[in-house]
Amino acid sequence: MEPVKVTIHNNEYLIKSECATEEIQKIAEFINSKLNEVEEKSQGLSEKKMLILAAMNIASEYLQFLKERDEMLANIRQRTEMLIYHIDSVIG
Repeated sequence: MEPVKVTIHNNEYLIKSECATEEIQKIAEFINSKLNEVEEKSQGLSEKKMLILAAMNIASEYLQFLKERDEMLANIRQRTEMLIYHIDSVIG
């Protein structure tokens, strides 16, 4: 697979990945949007601190997503078990 050139915070990178070019570009756009959010809120930070804050924000959103997914799966499991119980009680 050919490397894909992306620009993240005015720096160009060649990314070699199994992902499609469009997916790599979307990831770079997402990272840039998070960097822009941090930059707007925290003027005067060094680039290193800004990158760390953006990474922390991305990680926080990801962990929140995982928590919500796990809660939803637990709810689905519970509801499925209840439905199976009700079906079993009607059938048998």
